[in-house]
Amino acid sequence: MKKYLLSGLITAALLTSTIQSSQAETVPKTVNIGYQKANIFALLKYRGTLDTDFKKQGIAVHWVEFPAGPQMLEGLNVGSIDLAATGDAPPAFAQAAKADLVYLAHSPANPKTEAIVVPENSAIKTVADLKGKRVALNKGSDVNYLLVSALENAGLSYQDITPVYLPPADARAAFQRGAIDAWVIWDPYYAEVETNAKARLVKNAEGLVPHYTFYLASRKFAETYPQTAKQVVDELSSLSDWANKNPQQTAKILATSTGLPQPIWQRSISRMPFGAERMTPEVFKEQQQLADKFSQTGLLPVKIDVNSARWSLDKQ
Repeated sequence: MKKYLLSGLITAALLTSTIQSSQAETVPKTVNIGYQKANIFALLKYRGTLDTDFKKQGIAVHWVEFPAGPQMLEGLNVGSIDLAATGDAPPAFAQAAKADLVYLAHSPANPKTEAIVVPENSAIKTVADLKGKRVALNKGSDVNYLLVSALENAGLSYQDITPVYLPPADARAAFQRGAIDAWVIWDPYYAEVETNAKARLVKNAEGLVPHYTFYLASRKFAETYPQTAKQVVDELSSLSDWANKNPQQTAKILATSTGLPQPIWQRSISRMPFGAERMTPEVFKEQQQLADKFSQTGLLPVKIDVNSARWSLDKQ
């Protein structure tokens, strides 16, 4: 009897050790997060709540800054980061480039935060007036979808304008000196050019495209460390609740991050609902419509299946 009892205790000890070892392996030593100075991950970085919570679990957070979504997802593709937050277009381009990513969650739709703007005294009054004009935008960014959709809605095609592909800083300078006729841009750059250059709104994304922020991960990271990925989404959800209730403090943090004045951020935040919601079939459908639109216009070199980037936790 003692022999069997001892054998049982040894087996139980070995089983416990195996479980503990397995659990230990499900927590990464480091989480590499890509962020832009103006997005929600920057807010998470500066508040420090994720770093504090992960430190208790022995996880270090490494923050990697990128100028825009397309470059960030290149980083995700090559493995220099594990997590990212971008607008709706960059993930489609990343999938076309064979990036093995998954959608973890999305923000509420925020179509008022991106727009086509022109100088205050421009003769351009409607989207139809853009025909033959030079229109600046960041290629492959979420505003690319707004422009394609707005032109189509006005009876024009992408070939009816001259796209000028510039990152925000260069486009802002071109706008100031009159080198472009219109600019398709997102907040906070939209709020800045409204405030400081008296830019006039031609059309925002309302009624055209939903405009989400997507929270993304490399498939390898999300499948290897699903609970860690879920914790990040939960942190983003809690942060969003705080940001929506504390817009002035949020504006102050993001002003520090970007160097833009706090009033600019207050203007941006007034039309920017924060949130982190798990993906739904409807949102995947909307994202597929975006991808199809880009492939039809030739901006996306191949057709993609957005649904193939579902996270396994959402398939259960």
